[in-house]
Amino acid sequence: MMMSRGYTRLASSMFTMVSPRFFSTAATRGVLSNDMVKAPAVGLGVRCRSSMAAIGGGDKEKEKKQAVGGGGGSAKDDKEIVSYWGLDPTKVSKEDGSPWKWTCFRRRYGCRAMMLETVAAVPGMVGGMLLHCKSLRRFEHSGGWIKALLEEAENERMHLMTFMEVSDPRWYERALVFSVQGVFFNAYFLGYIISPKFAHRVVGYLEEEAIHSYTEFLKELDNGNIENVPAPPIAIDYWRLSPNSTLRDVVLAVRADEAHHRDVNHFASDIHYQGRQLKEAPAPLGYH
Repeated sequence: MMMSRGYTRLASSMFTMVSPRFFSTAATRGVLSNDMVKAPAVGLGVRCRSSMAAIGGGDKEKEKKQAVGGGGGSAKDDKEIVSYWGLDPTKVSKEDGSPWKWTCFRRRYGCRAMMLETVAAVPGMVGGMLLHCKSLRRFEHSGGWIKALLEEAENERMHLMTFMEVSDPRWYERALVFSVQGVFFNAYFLGYIISPKFAHRVVGYLEEEAIHSYTEFLKELDNGNIENVPAPPIAIDYWRLSPNSTLRDVVLAVRADEAHHRDVNHFASDIHYQGRQLKEAPAPLGYH
């Protein structure tokens, strides 16, 4: 009995020694106040709120230090950065030493657009191929839909050829194309066989996402975050642009193409939804 009481006292004393270090936020606040900076709390969850509470404690200590030292904190102490974890953003420079504004894949809209077009050119080719085989099997016309879908695939391919002129893909991005295209081609092929209505609807929504991406691309160009370089000759020739056109003009033309593809695929899905065949409604030809 006495031994058990001795163990209880020993455990209690050890817990008292350990708890301030591991279970109190006071020590944590002291550490975070020197290393972490302010981060926006809007839209962040419980994890962020707990961090903001710790940062708040650091701000109080900073105020105390300024009061003791006569105030006047330096600008370095008050800097604000975007990173949630309090880490400085990575700075990338070009070969000539100028800052490279596309610091990661998420902000490299040129390369992002190029990667998207490697997948966007698949549905039109798959749909046109299946309609072509169906027309041969049944000895019937397609109502112009074979040509419409193949034109869509060719147009998406020209988007890719255009962005190849303004963005150089890296080796791992090229490798990603092999895997993504292989998976998506087979998945869309099976999906189109099972339900053309569903397949066209999915493409319509994907095209809407592409429109949003190119809209963000335009915002970056207008804000000066991406250099508005001259349009490549392949784009001037394909879209019949003026000789002094820029990258912004190319993005506008590409976004218009994506809007047309969105409408065509939603229209095709609506035809199937009504229980009809595509050949019963004239295909929207003559755009490209």
